[in-house]
Amino acid sequence: MRICDIIVVGAGGVGTAAASEAARRGARTIAIDRFAPGHDRGSSHGQTRIIRQAYFEHADYVPLLIAAYRLWERLEKESGQTLFEPVGLIEIGPAKGTVVSGVLASAAAHRLEVEQLTAEEVERRFPGLRMPAEMVGVFERGAGYLHVENAVRAQAAEAVRHGALLQLGETVRSWRAQAGGVEVHTDRERYVGKRLIVSAGAWAGAILSDLNIPLTVLRKEVFWFAAAADVYRAERGMPTFLFDLPAKAAEPQGGNEQPDKLGNGGCFYGFPQIDDRGVKVAEHTGGERVDDPLNVDRRPDPHDARRVNDFCRAYLPALSARRLQHSVCLYTMTPDGHFVVDVHPEHPEVVLAAGLSGHGFKFVPVLGQILANLALDGRTALPIGFLGCGRAALASGA
Repeated sequence: MRICDIIVVGAGGVGTAAASEAARRGARTIAIDRFAPGHDRGSSHGQTRIIRQAYFEHADYVPLLIAAYRLWERLEKESGQTLFEPVGLIEIGPAKGTVVSGVLASAAAHRLEVEQLTAEEVERRFPGLRMPAEMVGVFERGAGYLHVENAVRAQAAEAVRHGALLQLGETVRSWRAQAGGVEVHTDRERYVGKRLIVSAGAWAGAILSDLNIPLTVLRKEVFWFAAAADVYRAERGMPTFLFDLPAKAAEPQGGNEQPDKLGNGGCFYGFPQIDDRGVKVAEHTGGERVDDPLNVDRRPDPHDARRVNDFCRAYLPALSARRLQHSVCLYTMTPDGHFVVDVHPEHPEVVLAAGLSGHGFKFVPVLGQILANLALDGRTALPIGFLGCGRAALASGA
């Protein structure tokens, strides 16, 4: 039996951040995971993740992002690594679409600087992109990307430096709340602690089954392509990018002769080329349901590959069709696409972050801080009320 103050189940991005924060505050902390930090079996891998503040998903995320930016900077200083690359982000879509209107609403609510651009202005500034003339762009200069595996490993190292113990290669079998604390059983050991933090990613649904939160795990594919020109390189000014394509999207302008086959629309994103792996591109929408996160087909799916190929031909004209690399990651979705960050409604000894819905990595250090605060203090000063597990959208499954 191992005794501690804080038990963390799941040592991915959020779990390592939570363990680091709890240990930093002097709590005896043990984080348990079947895989090592930076692994490629879950959601926190694939070279890069976009980070931004003018959040189209919901303006209430912005205060969390402002705090996350400060914590990423702290982690860079403490680890001696560059983890955040502020190359900017161009988001493209219909003026009244979800993305553009959402970005502008968040920017207005929180006085964030974004620049509105016409299609002609976008193509002149970023010659590797093409877009329909009737669409618009919003450019957030302070956005960019994170080095995802390096960030997780850096957080794990900070957790250990502050005294946390990482128990890797162990599978959590069960947990239970008991008088004044919690007990966790793995396939190797029994752990007893005062508080439990659950940050189990794609495995959260099983571990938190008593809450009946409707979480759906989706298989998502990411592709890297060779570039036929150097216009996609970060050092040439290429930012991260996101396209919000409505159904029956118009033909792109700018001399692209390839037909647009993405008649049912979708949301696609990508990154500048930063090394010999090429340009990373993926679709944010769609995805195939996964019943067992340990048993995922990691071969390229022809349908997903065709969708991304069609997007690249239409909107990234200087990109080669030659695929250099491929990866599969997992989204753990809630019905409304927003996170669940809360204290367990029946067991105040248990706090949780689940259902990050494919847009959570940028929040990792602030979610870790929130979880540590909830576990140690029973509260947090950061605004997370809209992410509670009792909200109507989760109860109805809408």
